Amino acid sequence: MPQSVTWARPTGCPGYSETLPCEPKSAAAARRLVRAALAAWGMEDLADDGVLVVSELVSNAVRHARSHAIRVTVTRPGPTRVRIGVVDKSARTPVVREPGDEDEGGRGLALVGALAEDWGTDTLPWGKRVWAQLRGQDHG
Repeated sequence: MPQSVTWARPTGCPGYSETLPCEPKSAAAARRLVRAALAAWGMEDLADDGVLVVSELVSNAVRHARSHAIRVTVTRPGPTRVRIGVVDKSARTPVVREPGDEDEGGRGLALVGALAEDWGTDTLPWGKRVWAQLRGQDHG
């Protein structure tokens, strides 16, 4: 099995990204990427929320995008902010659902909204980026 390699790349602000297969097991690699980026930036206080957010975003892409691959990005637009994104080739924008008590799924975006300072969808020429921005503690 090929090994994933994560490279730090300039993305306008400090960032990490990785292209992963569009399959459920990629959530684990996405969580590792988020933890590595946050550790590199000294923002471990966001790790628990960050891994939950990226897990939900990857799960939604796997369930709905029908792509062969997804791209996970972790950027740092400010000293206390981190933006986690998942890019896929589907033009369909995500919809927040209100599941019933008996529903097993459908709570992912509500969870993302509860954990994130902000979240949204950027339309791209080849698909979309669903992102969530988390705000950490000011250590200054």
